[in-house]
Amino acid sequence: MKQEHIDQVSAAVAAVAERLEKGEVSNVYFVACGGSQANMMPAQYMFDRELDIPAAIYTSNEFNYATPKGFGPQSVVITCSHSGTTPETVAAAQKATDAGAVSIAFSNEVDSPLWKAAQYPIHYDHGPEAADSDKSGSVMSRLWFELLRVLDPADADVWQSGADAIDGLADVKNAAAEKYREVATKFASDNKRAPVIYTMGSGANYGEMYSLAICLFMEMQWIHSNCIHSGEYFHGPFEVTDFDVPFVITVGNGATRFLDERALAFAQKFSERLFVIDENDFDFGDLDARVREYLAPEVLGAVIRVMVEALAHDRGHALSVRRYMWQMEY
Repeated sequence: MKQEHIDQVSAAVAAVAERLEKGEVSNVYFVACGGSQANMMPAQYMFDRELDIPAAIYTSNEFNYATPKGFGPQSVVITCSHSGTTPETVAAAQKATDAGAVSIAFSNEVDSPLWKAAQYPIHYDHGPEAADSDKSGSVMSRLWFELLRVLDPADADVWQSGADAIDGLADVKNAAAEKYREVATKFASDNKRAPVIYTMGSGANYGEMYSLAICLFMEMQWIHSNCIHSGEYFHGPFEVTDFDVPFVITVGNGATRFLDERALAFAQKFSERLFVIDENDFDFGDLDARVREYLAPEVLGAVIRVMVEALAHDRGHALSVRRYMWQMEY
């Protein structure tokens, strides 16, 4: 990871540590929109599982207009916008800064409005030329583990091992992508004319499946979709399951694996169009199981990308094409 990214993460962590020493950290809020929000969902799950202080995630304008009562100078607010120009996210970062909270922001654009609104901006690289360890997922993961190291000192060694594992994650992702390439491309070919594709997952992986539904399928391919939480599948959504209804289902490697296994077992009885990604197939070596659970969404994303790129090719619909986004005022 580039030193500039490490330094920016370290500055944000130091600010939180300083507040913590004074007893001035009461909660953590993750605030963003769309894919940026989805990218932070694993962190909210992680923090809620591992910390005594509460963590919540908000879409930006809900945070702005229906601000949680617990928000204030003792909050840590983490925002993200790839372009750094998402108006509601910029407003949320400015709201946090003005309130005296620790305001941290991720962006690909230095000196963007979001960059200027936050106290502690953190840059990440993007594009085919960027090293995997400097892209958004890796830089974000480093902040999550470094913050846990400070906020949960009893397990500091575990969280340090997570931070140390990030630079080698590209090999894990490449291996998983190759392992699933054949089945991923077949699913894409078989479902290139599907009018709807559902996604399903839970725990640390829910955000990745949510992003697949709303960003990759709905936004980038104009395919109707919905992300179903595995724990909610039997409380209504399973009624849409049929032999010709496609699902992308991830089976996690962490605490909520049972939820995914139960949902998958039912879906397999009635649907013939499933793409199943089992995270126990991901090879993390001897990395602590707690750390593997929180790094798995990054690897899952690499497998999903193989399928989505094949789907875009087979549909003749580039992932960059939009009808409304960036085309008009809205």
